[in-house]
Amino acid sequence: MPRDYRYQQLESWLRDGIAGQRWRVGERLPSVREMCKDRQLSKATVLHAYQRLEAQGVVEARPKSGYFVMPAAVCRDQAAAMDGTFSRAISRAISGAGSGAMAAPAPVTVNEVVMDIMTRGAAFDILPQTTTGHNSSAGIVALNRSIGRALRRQSVAAHHYYDEPAGDADLREQLAQRYRRQGCERIAEDFCITAGCQQSLFLALMASCQRGDIVAVESPGFYGVLQLLEQLGLQVVEIPASPVNGMDIDALQSALQQWNIRACVVTPAFATPTGATLLAASRQKLLLLADQYDLAVIEDDIYGDLGFFSRPEPLKADDKSNRVILCGSFSKNLSRDLRVGWIDAGRWNTQVKRLKLVTQLASSRFVQQGLAAFIKDGGYDAHLRRQREQLRQQRDQWVDYLDQHWSHEIHFSVPQGGLAIWLQLPEGVDTLSAYGAALQQGVVITPGSLFSATGGYRNCLRLSFLHPLSAARQVALKTIAALLST
Repeated sequence: MPRDYRYQQLESWLRDGIAGQRWRVGERLPSVREMCKDRQLSKATVLHAYQRLEAQGVVEARPKSGYFVMPAAVCRDQAAAMDGTFSRAISRAISGAGSGAMAAPAPVTVNEVVMDIMTRGAAFDILPQTTTGHNSSAGIVALNRSIGRALRRQSVAAHHYYDEPAGDADLREQLAQRYRRQGCERIAEDFCITAGCQQSLFLALMASCQRGDIVAVESPGFYGVLQLLEQLGLQVVEIPASPVNGMDIDALQSALQQWNIRACVVTPAFATPTGATLLAASRQKLLLLADQYDLAVIEDDIYGDLGFFSRPEPLKADDKSNRVILCGSFSKNLSRDLRVGWIDAGRWNTQVKRLKLVTQLASSRFVQQGLAAFIKDGGYDAHLRRQREQLRQQRDQWVDYLDQHWSHEIHFSVPQGGLAIWLQLPEGVDTLSAYGAALQQGVVITPGSLFSATGGYRNCLRLSFLHPLSAARQVALKTIAALLST
C-alpha cells in the first residue's frame, strides 16, 4: 500500500480537526505561514492541502483573510451589501423591470452580424486583436500541466477506443460534488459531458422539442440560443426581462396561457447581455409554472461560478419534477479553447445521451481526465477565486469610466457577476447601423438588436469587462461614444 503524500497527510489531519471541532464553523484555520512553521512543511504542500479541502466544500478561502471552515453566509451578505453601495453610487445604473409587449410566437432569423462578430473573435472584446501583455494565469498553467500529465499516462491501447457517450466518470463525479455543494442532490450518472454549453443547449432543445414547437426566451437574451432555435426550426416567444432581476415570470405566465410553449430557456445567474440575476421568488414561480404547463426549463448555468461575492443557487436545486435541464461549461471560467461542457437532462437524460452519441460520438478522454484532476486538487477553486476578484475590479474600471466620460443620457447595468454590461442609449440611437462605421475605425461593437429575434433594443449595446480597460480600449470607447452621438 503506497504511503500518502505529505499534502494528503495534512489534508486528513485538518479534516479530522474540523470533524472534532478543533476549528468550528466560520472559524479561521491556521495561516499558510503558521502551518509551514508548526508542521515543517513547504508552502506548496500546505496550499495543496487547503485547495483540495476547498474543492470539496470543507473550507472557504477569502482573499487576504485566509481559509475558514465552511462558507459563512453572513460575510458574503456583507460583501454583497458593500457592492450594492458601489452600485447605488453610480448615478445612471439601470433599475426596474423589463418593458415592452410580447409579440406572437414566430420563426427565428438571426442577423448575419452575429457571424461577423464571432469570425472576428469579438464576442467579448471591442478590440479583439489587442494584446494585453499579460502572461497566462497561474490557473491556466496548472490546468495545462494537469492535462499534459493525463495525456502522458494514456496507454497505447486507450488511443484505439472512444470515450463512453456520457463522458469521463471522474469528471462527472467532480461535477456532481460541486453541484451537491449548491444544494443539488446529483450523482455522476446524471451528467453527460459535451463540447461546451452551446452543444448542451442544442441537445436540450433537440430532446425536449420538435420542429415548429414554441420556446420562450429572455428578452434581451443570448443570441446563441436564437441561433439554435433558427437551426432547429423552432418558434420563439420573447419574455421581457429586467436588466437587474431577469425574466418577468408574470409575463411568462401570460404567454403560457396564450400559447402552447414546450420549453423555456433561462439564465438565472448573471445572464448575458445584462448581467441580471433571477429573483428567488421568480425561481419558485417558474418551477411551479413548469409543472402546471408541462414545460421543460432549460437552465443555462454557464456564468454561475462567476459571482463576485456568492454563487446563486441553481434552479436545479429546487427541481422536484426533473423538469430542469441543467447546462454549463468551463469555457467562460477557464479557456474558450477548452470545449468541455455538461448537461444534466433530468427526465430527458436517455434521449440526450443518444443525441450526444449521434452528434459528437465522443469527447477527448485525456482532456476530461486532466480537468477532473485539476478540480479535485483544488486548482479550479483557486483559479476561480483569483478570476472573480479580477473581474470585479475590471467591472469597476469599466463602470467608473462610463459614469465619468459618457453622456448622462446613457444608463447601464452594474452586475454582481458574469462578464457583461448592458447599455441603454437615448431613443433614436441605432447601434446596429453604427456597426460598419465602428469597424472602419478598428472597433467591434455588439449591437443590442442581436439579443432579440424581433429586432428590438436598437438603442442598446453590450460591453464586456472580460479584459482590463487599457488605454487602447479607452480610446475605442471614445470612438464608440462619438459614433453613437452623431
